[in-house]
Amino acid sequence: MTTLLVGLILFFGVHSVSIVSRRWRDSMASRIGPGVWRVLYSVVSLLGFYLIVRGYSLARHDPVVLYQTPHVMRYVTAVLMLPVFPLLIAAYAPGRIKAAVKHPMLAATKLWALAHLLVNGTLADVLLFGGFLLWAAADRVAVSRRPAPARQMFGGKERARSKVPDVIAIVAGLALYVLFLGWAHVRLFGVVPTP
Repeated sequence: MTTLLVGLILFFGVHSVSIVSRRWRDSMASRIGPGVWRVLYSVVSLLGFYLIVRGYSLARHDPVVLYQTPHVMRYVTAVLMLPVFPLLIAAYAPGRIKAAVKHPMLAATKLWALAHLLVNGTLADVLLFGGFLLWAAADRVAVSRRPAPARQMFGGKERARSKVPDVIAIVAGLALYVLFLGWAHVRLFGVVPTP
């Protein structure tokens, strides 16, 4: 469990610098240089992520069960996971989904974490998925307090967004959902996610 905790602290610590003090982050990045900052950020993130994966894997061998949920929750989880991959892809596509949701990656992270908390009740699960849920909620609040970027304007009106990125996000996202449901989840994590 220690490995998982250290990984979570490193990963969320570096990802929470902007939440706690964006001004400090900006001053550090300018002091050491943006390139060096990105390298340090990436190294700490990757180390934290590695320790999370390793620690979670180790914790699954000797689970501490905190709660169990009824089997029907697997269906709820399957439904909650439907928009996760489309939202992740929409985060990188300048379409209407991104404009409506505003922060689709954070929305996807919250849905993913909540869905997994509904069917996984060990201490390691609560630390992992609960940690991601709390971090995504805190980051969403922090992002909403930042000044909004200037809107893209064309001729005094906001430019109309194309539907193409949304179609790509939905089709590719649902294809990834099916891939994970039928094959990748069990291959990567050893757990069959189907209800």
